[in-house]
Formats: sequence, structure tokens, C-alpha cells
Amino acid sequence: MRAAPLAAVSLACLAAVGCRQTMDTDPKYEAMEPSSFFSDGRSARAPVAGTVARGELKLDTAYYEGRNGDSFVDTFPAPVTKATLLRGRQRYDIFCSPCHGLLGDGNGVVVQRGLRGPVNFHEDRLKRTPVGYYFQVITNGRGGMYPYGYRIPPDDRWAIIAYIRALQLSQDATLNDVPPAARPGLNASHGESGVER
Repeated sequence: MRAAPLAAVSLACLAAVGCRQTMDTDPKYEAMEPSSFFSDGRSARAPVAGTVARGELKLDTAYYEGRNGDSFVDTFPAPVTKATLLRGRQRYDIFCSPCHGLLGDGNGVVVQRGLRGPVNFHEDRLKRTPVGYYFQVITNGRGGMYPYGYRIPPDDRWAIIAYIRALQLSQDATLNDVPPAARPGLNASHGESGVER
């Protein structure tokens, strides 16, 4: 009598395992596989005209284009923090310094090897240029500069611009620009004023 219940349980387990179907074994079409279901022979449908992928709706033109209407934005569309500047420096060193140099003076390694030099970020006209213009140039390129919009996401473009602004400020800094609490910690090798000459 004990063998019959054991056999029934064993048979039920085997039946359950045999009927199991997972996502790996479900019948499905692979990407771009032909199908006879639709009249055009394709298994996938084209997106409806005007469809925007989730997370890709870019209504904030100041942030995603560097513009408000027809003019460039003059203020950063997101807060600039220490983390933003550190990220901007990292991205600048990777993408910009080979041409523009580590100081933004247009004397990068590419120029030192004989190619035409880019702009010097320390020119007065570029110090007055709106940040939205920089965003447009990074995104679309200009002159001999290639477009980087497809390589550098908007967050990083704004971080780079913030770092460029910091570079511009750093080259004309005086002791008065240093907070009083930070002045005693300046390296004495920079001269009596504590600022490199």
C-alpha cells in the first residue's frame, strides 16, 4: 500500500517538470525575424510617429540645448557643486585638454605636435561668452572642433563648462579672491602674497 502513494507523487512530479516552460523556451520572435502574421512580413511594429522613448523627452531647452528661445543661457540650468567641478575637471582632462591644454590656454599636446591651436579660454571675449554658447559648441562642434554631443551626456557637458569657468577665474585670481579662512593654508612657495605670480 505504501508503494501506490509514492508512485502517484513521483508521477505528479514528473508531469509537473515535463510541463514547465520558462521565458527561455517560450515561443517568441527574435529581433528583426520575419513573420507571416503581419501583411508586411515583419514581426515587430514600427513605433507610432512622434513616439519618444521613456526618459528621452527633453522639454527643458535651457538644459538640453543651452538656449532660451533664440538666445544662449547665461546661467547654469543646474546647481554647480564641488562634485560638479570635480566631474568637470575629469571630463575636461579627457575630452578637452588634448587640444585646449590643462590650463585652457589652447596649448594642448595636439598643438605641441604641430596641429592648429584652438581658442584660449582666457581671452576676454570668451570670459564674457554665455555658458549656453559653450554648450552648443561642445554639442555641435565649431571650426576644427568635432561635435561631442553624442559622446558626452548633457550632465557632463555642463560640468565641463563649470570647470572651464573655474579655469578662467583661476588665472586672474588675487589674494582677495581667497576666503580669509583659507589664506593661512596657502603654500609659502607662491610668494609673500600666497598667490602664484
